[in-house]
Amino acid sequence: MKEFFKKRLSLAITLVMFVFGVMVSTFLLIGGSVVLLQHIGVISLSDHFAPESRGSTGNHIIPLFILFGLCILLGTALTAFLSKKALNPIRKVIDATHKVAGGDFSVKVDLKGIGELEELSQSFNKMTQELSSIETLRSDFVNNFSHEFKTPIVSLRGFAKLLKENNLSDEERREYLDIIITESERLAALSTNVLTLSKYENLGIVVDKTPFRLDEQIRKSIVLMEPKWSSKEITVNVDLDKVIYSGNEDLTQQIWLNLLDNAIKFTNQGGYIDITLANENDKIRFVIRDDGSGMDDQTKAHIFDKFYQGDTSHSKIGYGLGLPLVKRIVELCGGGVSVQSESGKGSIFTVVFPL
Repeated sequence: MKEFFKKRLSLAITLVMFVFGVMVSTFLLIGGSVVLLQHIGVISLSDHFAPESRGSTGNHIIPLFILFGLCILLGTALTAFLSKKALNPIRKVIDATHKVAGGDFSVKVDLKGIGELEELSQSFNKMTQELSSIETLRSDFVNNFSHEFKTPIVSLRGFAKLLKENNLSDEERREYLDIIITESERLAALSTNVLTLSKYENLGIVVDKTPFRLDEQIRKSIVLMEPKWSSKEITVNVDLDKVIYSGNEDLTQQIWLNLLDNAIKFTNQGGYIDITLANENDKIRFVIRDDGSGMDDQTKAHIFDKFYQGDTSHSKIGYGLGLPLVKRIVELCGGGVSVQSESGKGSIFTVVFPL
């Protein structure tokens, strides 16, 4: 509320200065006009101030008061007219802002004529577009989160009820128990990922930093993921420079595991994954390339958002938490992560660390 009144006060001061400027301009214009008319002989004020007329000063000052009265009247009229014209674009923005505050993100503002106002309208329209996108993502986040948690819980409840029946064979009981174990592990993994991401989102600095071989850590991560990529007959090509990095080993390993898991998930059977690590002057560059399904522009724009999954059919196993986790850890390490991708042409993820 305090900030609101400060902004209103600032706006009021700006308007007062505008009104003052218009009135001063009006006085100068009329004063200049009078001087000009006197100079060319159309009017003469000198008679009113001649020595012989000093005895009747009051009568001679009356025309000046009339002149000042006309200046004030004309200045006020011009100020009211110009203010209305000048404030019309601001009124449009205020009306649009009220609509946005009410939840209508489809509103647009189209201001023409002045460069600054056009820039304001473009920025406002971009803001509403982003807000609309965020609202959609928020809704999708709630839906996906509910779906990911509800599905295993419903499955657990259903098979637990089936196990209460007495007419089940030993084979059926073992099958149902295996499903319950699988679904409970899935629920536990989802909970762990959510808690991990929440933990790192609230983490400000990286502690327990030690120097270690980053290339060796990436090799170990590839070996850990071997069951997944070998089951899909994926060829993994590795080209790693020797890099000594000072950081938190447990933290950075999650980057490589999540990026590898993502690449394996979307690489076709019998495809390939290229992994490179290079020491570039004052930077470390890690690149992982796959020949999978790739992404469209919308998916690329939101790939690092929590619970966002470009594959809305859920045919790919995942929770939409791996890449947001990667992005957060990379940011904590002072680096950056980017993606290049086209539909049907695979994806390239690049992680850059400062040395």
